[in-house]
Amino acid sequence: MRISVDANSDVPPFEQVRSTIAEQIRSGELAVGTKLPTVRALAADLGIAANTAAKAYRELEQVGLIETRGRAGTFVSDAGDQSAARAAEAAATYAQITHALGIPADEALAIVRAALKA
Repeated sequence: MRISVDANSDVPPFEQVRSTIAEQIRSGELAVGTKLPTVRALAADLGIAANTAAKAYRELEQVGLIETRGRAGTFVSDAGDQSAARAAEAAATYAQITHALGIPADEALAIVRAALKA
């Protein structure tokens, strides 16, 4: 797992950690079942407070990307795989609906971009 925290960034450290781990899970760099470092170990490695690392883990757990298994530790869950499949299914349904309504592809994409910004 490759993570770095830029102390000079406008992005809060917990968000830098959260977004980096989330991207590594989504890209497959962190495979389902991969054991993550403890909160304390991650914090020590990155030079951040343990509460900062814990907040990043909590947010990742809330969206189902990681799961804590008690004393066994924290692992990459299979929800990331499920999330991508659900998103692809939703996209296919959206494409069918917009096509049936006669909405051009560029307009349909603009609608999606606006929705993602909300």
